[in-house]
Amino acid sequence: MTLLPATTDRDPRTRVVGISTQHGDGLLGVPAERLRLGWRVESDDPAARQIGYQLASAPEGSELEPGEPVASEEAIGITAGVDLDPRERRAFAVRIATPAGWTEWSEPFTVEAGVPGAALEADVIGIPSPVDGPAQLLRREFSLIEVPASARLRLSALGLVDAWINGVRATDAHLTPGWTSYQGRILVDTLDVTPLLRAGENVIVLAVADGWFRGSFGFARRIEIYGDRSGALAQLEADGETILATDASWQGGFGAIRSASHYDGTTIDLNLDDPGVHEPGFAGDGWTSVDVLDVDKTLFEPRSAPPVRIVAELPMTASVHDGRTQLDSGQNISGWVRLVVSGRAGDVVTVRHAEVLEPSGDLHVKALRTAKATDVFTLDRDGEHTLEPAFTFHGFRYADVDGADVVSAVAVALSSDLSPRSSFTSSHEVLDRFHSNVFWSQRDNFVSVPTDCPQRDERLGWTGDAQAFAATANTLMDTEAFWTSWLRDLEIDQTDEGGVASVVPDIIRKQDMLMGGVQTENMGRAGWADAATIVPLAVYDAFGSTEVLERQLDSMRRWVEHLRRRAGDDVVLPTEPFQYGDWLDPDAPIDRPWEAKVSSDYVANAFYVRSARLLARAERIVGDTGRADEYDALADRVALATFERWGEEAIATQTGAALALEFGLAPAARRGEIADALAADVRREHGRIATGFLGTPLVLFALSHSGHLDEAYLMLLRRDAPSWLYQVDQGATTVWERWDAIKPDGSIHSGAMDALPTEEADPEEGSMLSFNHYAYGAMIDWVYRTVAGLAPDAPGYRRVRVAPRPAASLDHAAAAIQTRLGRLAIDWIVESDVFTATLEVPFGAVAVLDLPVTDASTVTVDGSPAPAELGHGTHRITVTAPTVARPEAVVAA
Repeated sequence: MTLLPATTDRDPRTRVVGISTQHGDGLLGVPAERLRLGWRVESDDPAARQIGYQLASAPEGSELEPGEPVASEEAIGITAGVDLDPRERRAFAVRIATPAGWTEWSEPFTVEAGVPGAALEADVIGIPSPVDGPAQLLRREFSLIEVPASARLRLSALGLVDAWINGVRATDAHLTPGWTSYQGRILVDTLDVTPLLRAGENVIVLAVADGWFRGSFGFARRIEIYGDRSGALAQLEADGETILATDASWQGGFGAIRSASHYDGTTIDLNLDDPGVHEPGFAGDGWTSVDVLDVDKTLFEPRSAPPVRIVAELPMTASVHDGRTQLDSGQNISGWVRLVVSGRAGDVVTVRHAEVLEPSGDLHVKALRTAKATDVFTLDRDGEHTLEPAFTFHGFRYADVDGADVVSAVAVALSSDLSPRSSFTSSHEVLDRFHSNVFWSQRDNFVSVPTDCPQRDERLGWTGDAQAFAATANTLMDTEAFWTSWLRDLEIDQTDEGGVASVVPDIIRKQDMLMGGVQTENMGRAGWADAATIVPLAVYDAFGSTEVLERQLDSMRRWVEHLRRRAGDDVVLPTEPFQYGDWLDPDAPIDRPWEAKVSSDYVANAFYVRSARLLARAERIVGDTGRADEYDALADRVALATFERWGEEAIATQTGAALALEFGLAPAARRGEIADALAADVRREHGRIATGFLGTPLVLFALSHSGHLDEAYLMLLRRDAPSWLYQVDQGATTVWERWDAIKPDGSIHSGAMDALPTEEADPEEGSMLSFNHYAYGAMIDWVYRTVAGLAPDAPGYRRVRVAPRPAASLDHAAAAIQTRLGRLAIDWIVESDVFTATLEVPFGAVAVLDLPVTDASTVTVDGSPAPAELGHGTHRITVTAPTVARPEAVVAA
């Protein structure tokens, strides 16, 4: 048992520098239950370590009350020990114990709880409107004797809502409340609106659009998916008391927004924009009393993850093409164009969007399919206007503007407001650019949910893309709350039998999915549905809190038991009518991307094994160890039977070999042989990648884990198609869906796809071609772990494996990751046959060195022989005669 120091002993060299919750920074009105805390520590004492902690808390304004000291080294995902009351603002502080004594108490950290739906007084209100038609304006006047000390607006919608108080927008968030599985839960934002109120008369206006709730959505363009009426919910509270709530007393009408659609864009007639709507005494023509909609208010719950916000603004350059102004942001984004134009009253300004240009210079719009991606504005006067759409977003780099003179233009980038978590630079400029491309693809596709693409008539939360990319996503951004929220929707959409949908939130119906002329079931597809097990463990490994496993354990169990029932008495899943397989294998027929080289039955059973092993691990961490042994045994049986049935044929493919090695399908005696054959294939093909969505995240690991680093670098740095860096050479600023989306001759892939909503549709018209798809960027996880050499050796980077691997063509790399414990960073270079690195280890973490040594190497750390482990602080590492990967040499050989 660890003996804590006396409470009077002090450690003046160590200090707690930050406290956080699982919900991230700056979020008001979080869920009141299951609150968890974490903290960061700094110390000038290299021998200091946490051996205990003590929490203190109290309602804000009261004296903090210390709890009992706890002997523990943990500083991640600590249960706060108290559930908050609705609206409560509670302050927390922490101090830690080291062998030298106790630190001073941290600065207080305040958490504000939201209000559950059942406790809200507000109703959902709206007025009749056509689908994707004019945005509703809902309005109410109210009086205040004086400005309150504190005011909060609870805001949500069936659809999308913006709020103004006295003519000022109440939030910087967009697409509120975001997309969840609305049949199970709808988020409520809590906004601090104190500065917007005034003594006397006040006006609140809500604008409501259909969005994901009721608008035309999905590649089948179905409408009213979640309900036939859109509406808003708002509750204004002053000093903890409700002073205004949406109810039947509100008035409704329409304004300048004549249509709003995610896919098609926004039409705005500025002649219909009446600023008086925000002023007391407004009496608009045609305004009526609102309807109170029949909604189960228990569906509403406080927001637990960051909302969608503007994350960047990029100036656009203008040129003239075919009589129109053509704009270029220089970066493919999700968002819209903010235009300043000069025109005359009645002019109609049309803004069309696209990701790339045709060789002719025209916008390439075929890949948008039915999405119009067009914003239209009618000017109300002569002179300059600033134009922005509402309740929409586009995936684009380029835009064409017609109808007025463009004075200036800015590309407004939109994303869930997730903090960047890492950085990477190297001596290889093209690899650095691809790293940037992956970051932007994540940013552009993490718009409320992890979508597949931001531009065409799809933008769905495909589970296969999500699981493939989760580890990389967790390294690039602080995604813990984002994934935890999305996984709740995955469970809501899970069937009673445990099947997991191909998209979450699930809006696909069987009649929507036509693959090769056959209607295809959306549920339980291998490598997609396995997001139920893969994503929770990826989150746990990256951030270190057990919360995600505790929340998802039942979902994980139900998915694996679903697989076991499907297998029946056999230990191998029976042949299915359809699997996505190693989707978009570059050697598959261009219009049938599911027909990969590796057997889809082999792939399905490989992921069955993977899910069973991950569930076993989760059971050992937060569940039942007896069940863990059972699921491990199941995984072993299925792995053996799978390899016996399909293994010999499968390992002749890159994906098949990678699955055999990384998922533990191959018998131990065969692993070396399989790895050697995979490496030989890579050498023979000069690094040509031959994997689809499921094999791509694994193939570099399969090579490097088996000692074939030369071949891994050969594949990583290849410049010819198909490869990652080919895209950069072709001008990509995000990651492509297809390896050869733009051909070497500059022509654009047809995107032909024999998978359409109707049998009569033309495969050429149903093209599947996105220039912003993050799935193939999943290899960036390998770059951080292997090129930079930073990997979590224990969840949350409590232990860090430092294993950089230089190459002749990549002799310098620097990376940093903001872990839950603090900044982890490395900066290494090879010069004159000497490897040197500066390593920064955060307090609370231990670094285990796995350096690029040869038999001739001498290793020193901070001028002394290298220890087995390094503690916190900044360290200088030197390795003479290091091992260096030489991919060019293996090709020459």
